[in-house]
Amino acid sequence: MSLAAERRLLQAVVALACLVPLSVGGQSVLHGPGFLGHPPVIPTDLDSHFRYISGIFLGVGIAFASCVPRIEATGPRFRLLGALVVAGGLSRVVSLVAVGAPSPGHLFGFAMELGAVPLLMLWQAAFAHRWRAAH
Repeated sequence: MSLAAERRLLQAVVALACLVPLSVGGQSVLHGPGFLGHPPVIPTDLDSHFRYISGIFLGVGIAFASCVPRIEATGPRFRLLGALVVAGGLSRVVSLVAVGAPSPGHLFGFAMELGAVPLLMLWQAAFAHRWRAAH
């Protein structure tokens, strides 16, 4: 595969992956835990915290999307964002051990955070190295 084709493929995969934090984060900010089919949270501090974390998730999605146009040149930002996502996934491990398995949607998030994102980080780094060597 040519570098140009791989670049387009990497951009497409990252853009597709960005749909998760953009859509879920946005819906969670707007609708709070109701987005997940749960009643309003009492006390309100938990709702506030849920929406705050959802806003961070949305922001991470926007930041990842900003990497797409120049995917070959955004390694440090991409790795920092990926590290944030992996840290969140590792935090889910704590929840898994402490209170049990979450719903299927959250298990999907878990797979993205500890599977897909690290693989994308490795792909982006390897691609950026090949891109720099060729240019």
